[in-house]
Amino acid sequence: MNINEYKDIYVFCEITNDNFNISGLELLGEARRLIESRPKLGYKVIAVVIGDIENDKLDNLGHHGADKIIYVKSPKLAVYNTNIYTSLIDDIINEYKPDIFLIPGTVLGRDLAPRVAARCDTGLTADATLLEFEPEKDDSSLLYVTRPAFGGNLFGTIVNETKRPQMTTIRPGVMDVMKLDKSRDFEIIKRDVDESKLTDDIKILEVSTKDFKGIDISKADIIIAGGRGVGDNFDVLKECADLLDAEVGASRAPVDEGLADKNIQVGQTGKTVKPRVYIACGISGAVQHLAGMEKSDYIIAINKDKNAPIFGVANLGIVGDAVEILPLLSEEIIRYKRKPE
Repeated sequence: MNINEYKDIYVFCEITNDNFNISGLELLGEARRLIESRPKLGYKVIAVVIGDIENDKLDNLGHHGADKIIYVKSPKLAVYNTNIYTSLIDDIINEYKPDIFLIPGTVLGRDLAPRVAARCDTGLTADATLLEFEPEKDDSSLLYVTRPAFGGNLFGTIVNETKRPQMTTIRPGVMDVMKLDKSRDFEIIKRDVDESKLTDDIKILEVSTKDFKGIDISKADIIIAGGRGVGDNFDVLKECADLLDAEVGASRAPVDEGLADKNIQVGQTGKTVKPRVYIACGISGAVQHLAGMEKSDYIIAINKDKNAPIFGVANLGIVGDAVEILPLLSEEIIRYKRKPE
């Protein structure tokens, strides 16, 4: 393998409910950031789309950072099929030779990425949270990929020096979507589908969807999160959250102790969130938790320990017991809401 033949950053953009999943837009923004940090490479950002979507929606990928969009279109591809998608992406990789291939760490992406990597005989770093080019070498495209390990207690940086493409899945919500720019120029390449590629031993007999009625804190505007310091007093957080139309989150400690549900856990082994306001109550601020919420617009920390690391990222810090302070905040909110217009 001559790795010098490989170039550009490719991003798989997943279609969900007739629109592009935001995780793909996040990766386009990250790919754009990477190539702008290394202009000597002359790389471009290429979006890869498989499925059936309206043509005008493809423009959204160009407006969010793609220089080129490779679109494999067929109504038969509207429903994900592991083997068929793998084969189609393998064809694209063999023809275009991407240096880096990014895939969102969604349910679909986690199924697809390892199969593509195996087909291409390359490595795969899963669940990445940080991407950087090799430092101090402004002409190097070697990707340094950081991901959590050992239950989020350690971070490892992984490189793939000898195989291409450099493949990784990235945790949704970690990267930022590029600001919409409708003035960008981009190219759309529509690939014809070989009908023989659309048959497989695996047949999709039925697709059954179920409405998820749980809490998706990754979409919350305001989050009040509790840590070990609030003990079993999550009802206090819930009362305040209801008054603010907020959601309740948790660090890993109360989840492990059975005091909070796993689906509201924030951090390396939970959700990555970016709300307008994040109120951390009784959370010390371990690096694993910070990685899941440090991009919040405004962070308020309440902790009895004035030396808690959480204060290092907070916009506003309050030294005290959150279980005692939150009821006072709730009273003030009620009083404010009762004021005449």
